[in-house]
This record gives sequence, C-alpha cells and structure tokens, in this order.
Amino acid sequence: MKYDFETIIDRRGKDAIAIDGIGSHQGFSPEAPVNGMDAIPMWVADMNFATVPTVQEEMIKRVQHPCFGYFNPTKEYYDSIIRWHKIRNGVEGLKPENIGYDNGVLGGVVSALNVLCSKGDEILIHSPTYVGFTHSLKNNGYQAVDSPLYLDEDNIWRMDYEDMEKKIVEHHLHTAIFCSPYNPSGRVWEREELEKMMAIFEKHHVWVVDDEIWSDLILEGHKHIPLQSVSDYAKMHTISFYAPSKTFNLAGLVGSYHIVYNEWLRDRINKESSLCHYNEMNVLWMHALIGAYKDEGYEWVDELNQVLTKNVNYAYDHIVKNYEGIKVGRPQGTYMLFLHCEDYCKAHNMTTKELIQKGWDVGVSWQEGTWFKDPWGIRLNLASPYSRIVEAFDRLDRYVFD
Repeated sequence: MKYDFETIIDRRGKDAIAIDGIGSHQGFSPEAPVNGMDAIPMWVADMNFATVPTVQEEMIKRVQHPCFGYFNPTKEYYDSIIRWHKIRNGVEGLKPENIGYDNGVLGGVVSALNVLCSKGDEILIHSPTYVGFTHSLKNNGYQAVDSPLYLDEDNIWRMDYEDMEKKIVEHHLHTAIFCSPYNPSGRVWEREELEKMMAIFEKHHVWVVDDEIWSDLILEGHKHIPLQSVSDYAKMHTISFYAPSKTFNLAGLVGSYHIVYNEWLRDRINKESSLCHYNEMNVLWMHALIGAYKDEGYEWVDELNQVLTKNVNYAYDHIVKNYEGIKVGRPQGTYMLFLHCEDYCKAHNMTTKELIQKGWDVGVSWQEGTWFKDPWGIRLNLASPYSRIVEAFDRLDRYVFD
C-alpha cells in the first residue's frame, strides 16, 4: 500500500478523547484497565490512523501566511465538494448554491428539525439509534419514535417497512431522521430499499433529515447510494449532511456541510442555522477539506476501505465462530460493529454491564449499547491497525469469553 495503516500511533496527550477519555469517569467513557494492560480504543467514533498527508500540507501552507481575517469559502472549496460527489457517488448537477455549512452534522440536524417541526413533535428514527441523535432530539424538545431494525437469516440488518408506515400513521409523523450508511450497525442500504422507504415517505408527506457522514467508508463489494438520487421526491424533500471528519479523521477540526436542492427548504435552513451567529466556517477547516479532497485523498480512502474490510471481516468471522450467543450483523460500511449479547449474558448468568466491564478490565475499550437504545448491546470500533484488532480479540478470547 502507498499509505501507512499499520503503524501504532501514540495519541496520548494529543487531544484525543478516544485515548485520554478512558478512565475519566465522564459517564459514557470506558473505565481504565485494571491489570496493567494498555487500553485499545474501540469506542468513540474516530480512527487510529494518520490522515492523508495532503490535509496537513494544505493547512501548513495556509498557516505560513500570517493573516487570518474574515473570509468567504473559495471556489476551490466548492469545486472540491462537487468533484468529490461526482466521482465517488455519481452525483450530477450539484451546484455551489446547493451546498451549505454547519459546524457539525448534529447541529445541522437540529437546524433542519427546527425548520420542519414544532417543539414537542415526534420524529421517526430507526434503532439501535446513534447516541448523538438521541441526545440532540431530547435537548431540543423533540420526541423519537423508534422503528427497530432487525437481523434477517443472513445476518443483514433490514428496515421493517410495515412498522415504519404503521408508526407514521399512528403518530401523525411528518419528519424522519435517516442514517446512511447506518451507525451503529454498518449497513449500506441498497437502491431498492431506499426507493421503498421513500415511497412510504412520499405517500405520507414525510420530510427526511439524512446523515450520510459515513458515505465514503464503504467495505469491498458494496456501494453507497445517495438518498437524494433515488427519486424526485427524495431530491426535493431531503436535506443530506456530509463531512470529511469520519473519512479522514478530522473531527477535532470541526465542520460539515449539507446538500439541499429544494430552494424553499434551503433558504429556511440557512436562516435557521445563522440565528446563533456561531455557525461560521473556520479557515483551517476549509483548507483541510480541500486537502482531503485532492487526488491523494481518493487513493487514501480506497486503501483505507481495504484495511477496514480486512478488520471487519476478521472481527465478524471471529465472533460468529467463537462467541456463541452473541448476535452480530455483518457490516457493509463504516468501521463499527454492533453486538447484541442477550442470549450470551442469560446463558452465563451475567448482565451486559458485567460483560462490558470484563472487556474494560483487560483494555478492550468497547462502548455500552445502552447509549444506542439497546440494553444488551455493545458497539465496537475497528478503525485501528490490524495488529491491534487481533490483539483485542486475543484478550477477549483469554479473559472475557473464556
């Protein structure tokens, strides 16, 4: 490979909650190992890989100029986004006016909900649910109506369309939050599935707030389909959110963007997001995006997806072969694995918390599934060098699932 995905990087003291947050007792972070083992970060959603070098090169080049005054996004910024979506996802006709800025996807989701909903409204969402959606809805006075995903006979996560439509009708829902690819299960939705979902939404006049921040991280054999591309209704009734942060490990730089084709919706979302007067782009984030979306970024992501495919296949196959009672779907994208441990825990007379703690004690810093609305769940981050993934499962074999 051209890029290095095998070096184990020491991130201690380098502004990484994934490492320095372990043992901090913040209520959601893993506890520190108790037996002297080092912690393998497998919880918060960032990667233990160095980003593509062009990100740093672009930022350093800009920092070398001594003035950092007010600015507007450049033509190169918009061209980089348009080119990226055309080449990666086959998107045609995207224009600068369709692209808006948000300090983060969750902030953008809230802005969109504030336009489409009234406080106290119920919002359709799938479960297990990304914890960020749960907190954002609650903090802003909205209520989630869950439509659970299910594992089919091939261990593929599926939507329950009948349940979705039933809840739309019963709760008089007109807005849904959708995640594609899906966090925490790693599902990459097929066009037929998206078309069927959007047909239900069109029938009941449902708007869609669409999180596609994981859309670049697609495992081998799968393809991301932008939701806005599946129908005219989807294009005009969806706001889709993106960022290079998950793809290139840039979350600490802060920034994301949305794509909206509906002029009425675009104007109102831009107005809503401007009200706090804090939703402004940082110049270094702009240059980081430009660096990420250069030619080297395309190559880097392709290699990253090969690495993630290897890691995910190893972890999934190991669990299915060795950990009886643990249910898991085979991810098709992202770097997340979601375990459902009810059968295992009941067979071994333990709670999920006790199982999670056994992992924490030996440095497997995985994440509690309660944050994702599954009291029997565990989320596992596999975006580390392959040797660290193997080491984590060796510890699970010896000390946790012994």
